[in-house]
Amino acid sequence: MGKDRNVVVSSLQFACSDDVSTNVTTAERLVRAAHKQGANVILIQELFEGYYFCQAQREDFIQRAKPYKGHPTILRMQNLAKELGVVIPVSFFEEANNAHYNSIAIIDADGTDLGIYRKSHIPDGPGYQEKFYFNPGDTGFKVFQTKFAKIGVAICWDQWFPEAARAMVLQGAEILFYPTAIGSEPQDGGLDSRDHWKRVMQGHAGANLVPLVASNRIGKEIIETEHGKSEITFYGNSFIAGPTGEIVSAADDKEEAVLIAQFDLDKIKSQRHSWGVFRDRRPDLYKVLLTLDGNNPVL
Repeated sequence: MGKDRNVVVSSLQFACSDDVSTNVTTAERLVRAAHKQGANVILIQELFEGYYFCQAQREDFIQRAKPYKGHPTILRMQNLAKELGVVIPVSFFEEANNAHYNSIAIIDADGTDLGIYRKSHIPDGPGYQEKFYFNPGDTGFKVFQTKFAKIGVAICWDQWFPEAARAMVLQGAEILFYPTAIGSEPQDGGLDSRDHWKRVMQGHAGANLVPLVASNRIGKEIIETEHGKSEITFYGNSFIAGPTGEIVSAADDKEEAVLIAQFDLDKIKSQRHSWGVFRDRRPDLYKVLLTLDGNNPVL
């Protein structure tokens, strides 16, 4: 078919400090390590510039946001992507006039910025108080035509919603990417969501017959909140799944990791089309999905 359709993807995993320069340097070191192993598209974890600050509702943390245009970390990753010839989705806390978003810029292999996706689903619970910081994303689910593949990129809480994965694949996404920050639950030390988290995304891969790449941080982070100290231990477990939901590469809950997997996208496309789930869909019967209560359409 002409050009090679074997694409190598990578998921990175590391512990963050609360120093931007240190974290961006760590990300660059691991991107270079992934590139040395042949990676074409390299996923860095969510909000990797610092601690996951959403454990607390603090006015000073809002000042961590920066405008998309001219963002120093995005610019640095553009230079790195161009130097190495790799695609890098770059997660960042975006300020847009008086709005704020949990956003990601997709950098193509020549350093071109292909645009941003803004996180659609914003969680709000103990330890994950994102509604204090982020407006709901207004971009809709998007796909990005990169040098190596058409990719869909969504963010953390988005990964729990099958509608998001399906929307991206319907638009032609050949691989799904989910940068994440998830770990222990401050209100319930006995709650461990890691296996649930993995299985849900494995289901997205299998239901849509596309590979899926998830990147999560590790390490214990303690944040001063309005009620004293809050602590989350992030459980890593970053992984890459194949098009039937099978896990082909996985990290543990403690170690820095550079995961690598190769996929033949033409072969997977043939499998996806012959399996028939996109042939046999019935959008005319799915209007209930446009409701919250099962009766009244939101749109």
